[in-house]
Amino acid sequence: MTRLTGRALRVTIFVGENDLWHRKPLYTEIVHRARKAGLAGASVFRGIEGFGASSLIHTMRLLSLSEDMPVAVVIVDTEEAVRGFLPQLDELVTEGLVILDDCEVIRYVGRDRGKAK
Repeated sequence: MTRLTGRALRVTIFVGENDLWHRKPLYTEIVHRARKAGLAGASVFRGIEGFGASSLIHTMRLLSLSEDMPVAVVIVDTEEAVRGFLPQLDELVTEGLVILDDCEVIRYVGRDRGKAK
């Protein structure tokens, strides 16, 4: 069972929903690499509206429906683990925004893989 409490580092990666890595979604590749690297977890959130460096507004409003919505991949783990993962993000994220910020984990307990609850 994994336990992570106390000071941690959060990395948030903002990319486009249509950004690809070898013909699959970039956010999927980031999540799979984070898992392979043994990080505590990763979640992907789809934005409903936003803009980036291009200043082009992407929105889900019906009259101006965009097909390339912003997505955010959020990973929280120890500072050492997150910083060790940054070189992979350097390789993957050629256009996007990567933010690091300190945070405090109140409670994270990983589930045992062999036991169903």
